[in-house]
Amino acid sequence: MISYNTKDWFTFIFRFHKADTFRTLLPIMLAIGAYSGIIGYLEVEYWQLPENSYVKNITIMHGMLGFVISLLLVFRTNTAYDRWWEGRRMWGSLVNNSRNLAIKLSAMLHDEKDRDDFRKLIPAYAMILHKHLNDSETAQQLFDDVDLEMDHHKHKPNQLAGMLFKKINDLYESKKISGDQLIILNAEIQSFTEICGACERIKNTPIPYSYSAFLKKFIFFYVMTLPFGYSFSLGYYVVPVVVFIFYVLASLELIAEEIEDPFGSDENDLPTFKMAENIKKHIDEIF
Repeated sequence: MISYNTKDWFTFIFRFHKADTFRTLLPIMLAIGAYSGIIGYLEVEYWQLPENSYVKNITIMHGMLGFVISLLLVFRTNTAYDRWWEGRRMWGSLVNNSRNLAIKLSAMLHDEKDRDDFRKLIPAYAMILHKHLNDSETAQQLFDDVDLEMDHHKHKPNQLAGMLFKKINDLYESKKISGDQLIILNAEIQSFTEICGACERIKNTPIPYSYSAFLKKFIFFYVMTLPFGYSFSLGYYVVPVVVFIFYVLASLELIAEEIEDPFGSDENDLPTFKMAENIKKHIDEIF
């Protein structure tokens, strides 16, 4: 995730970073510019249309369609940002619940071996979840001092949650914690699984294909008809105008595509690896 100063306007305007949509859209922007230039040349130099031609009035249609497409893009962007924010909220809950579990266990447990086991297992869940959501291979060595033997063909966060609950249940059976304490700790472990399920829901349920495809087609055909209506009034200036309109509309769609899946390696995705490392640091401090 990109860290930046929200008040530094000058840097925003003149800085191009890896995630900037201009780099991605540049080839198709050049193609649309060439297309607009050809249409503009034909209309200005060869097509002699009367003043009351219906083609010259096509700008009225563009005005109405522009309002419609703006509403669609607002809905698209808000929906994508809601998914991004829910992912951030889930990982914020994971941070808080990991701290709460560590604080409670630190107060309940006196055996140093038990404390050391949970000092490793609790932050390991965050790192496992990070790798699970990134679709990356979960290495056995999570941190420098954590080595877990896990079945890599099974659901890894569930396996680690099972390890945590088994360890807590063993503490209850060995009379190191009471039944009331077991219930309290069970609620914390359950919250881990609920957070994992919420993140998987975001990861595995993208925006419906029909809606996304329709919006892309709408933007494409809207932009491709712009030169026909504006070449008469703008002349060859229609080329930069059409390219800029396409850049704005397509950029909003690209940004929405990127942030609707916040658990990846893109620059605007959530810094889940850093959060997992912070959880480990906090758990070490607590124990």
